Amino acid sequence: MQTIVSQLVALERRPIDLLKQQASRLSTQLSSFGLLQSYVGNLQSAAEQLTRSGLWRQNVASSSDAASVGVTVSESASAGSYSVEVLQLARAQSLASSAYADESAVLGEGTLTFTRADGSTASVTIGPEDTTLAGVRDRINASDVGVRASIVRDASGARLALTSTSSGVDAAVTRIDVVGDVGLQALAFEQGVPGTVTETMTARNAQVLINGLSIESGSNVLSNVIDGLTLTLSRTTASPVQVSVSADDEAVRKSVGDFVNAFNDLARFLAKETAYDEATKKAGSLQADRTAVGLINRLRSLVTQSSSASSVFGTLSSMGVELQRDGTLRLNGTRLTQALTQRGELEQALRRSADPTPEHEGFAQRFLSFANSIVGTSGSLTARTDGLRASIRRNEQQQAQYEDRVALVQQ
Repeated sequence: MQTIVSQLVALERRPIDLLKQQASRLSTQLSSFGLLQSYVGNLQSAAEQLTRSGLWRQNVASSSDAASVGVTVSESASAGSYSVEVLQLARAQSLASSAYADESAVLGEGTLTFTRADGSTASVTIGPEDTTLAGVRDRINASDVGVRASIVRDASGARLALTSTSSGVDAAVTRIDVVGDVGLQALAFEQGVPGTVTETMTARNAQVLINGLSIESGSNVLSNVIDGLTLTLSRTTASPVQVSVSADDEAVRKSVGDFVNAFNDLARFLAKETAYDEATKKAGSLQADRTAVGLINRLRSLVTQSSSASSVFGTLSSMGVELQRDGTLRLNGTRLTQALTQRGELEQALRRSADPTPEHEGFAQRFLSFANSIVGTSGSLTARTDGLRASIRRNEQQQAQYEDRVALVQQ
């Protein structure tokens, strides 16, 4: 009797086994579509990069002696070459007090008022807890008075050293007025007048010749002299340094390469998942899937279609992006380099928006529109993924119903 029951239950479980096999196939397909969305997303990002105006406005700058004249560049810079001679570097002023026995020497309480060459003033109050040499140092450093204080020790003892926080003549301290105890008054200073505080290093401005034009700056970083360029002066030069600015072709070349790689990753994935392996007698997870096969056809069509966005580059192959027999792309570096000599036309060919008809749309813009349309909320990949999830839920429900039936039969 038990054998008969087992056989009857086994027969009733047959639909459940078939549903489990179906569920496994559905889960594999869902996973494959998840990867497919990821590959399309990578292509979407790569195409979008080629449509950004910032990529095509990007510049690169070089210096024939970067150790002396460093250079950074922004989009607003214009292509050109500049001769830069550094005659003198800017430096900050340094002051030093007379020597004390050590940093615990007591100077007293009061107020120090610093006057700079540009006419600005700033004061610091020395309270009862700051009366030592070390305390005065710490109080000055805790205040925004335009100088940095430190204690320097030499054979004579400990000195209070004051260095301007900014370089250049305008940042130099011309006076230190002191109101307070006698010991603190020893820090009084007037530029050019002998006293207990001496000027150990005078402030200087940078002096530079740029294309023969004399430039003077309180800083060694020149950010407002040439539009879009920042020059960083590190040392004087014996001969002119050549600074060059040009369009960043390497950035465009890399972005085109990234696009080709993203396309190829997607094309290879689709080819593998829609193929049938004769050797293993196994089909890919997306074989005969209409959505996946449709994507292959659309990708090939996008590559082979011409465009009138540029009067020079009417096809992808004309700019060095060539379609191979296996459906992947190959980047012809020589042809792309030639295309970059007509940078404006290349930009039009890749990033121009549809205006007024799709025939005028740039190639990168086409791929971006394609990717947006299939991974959006109403896109084909999104719809297919949602459909697979719904099928899996129905499958689970059917399995549960059959399990209940099997339990009843067994009873």
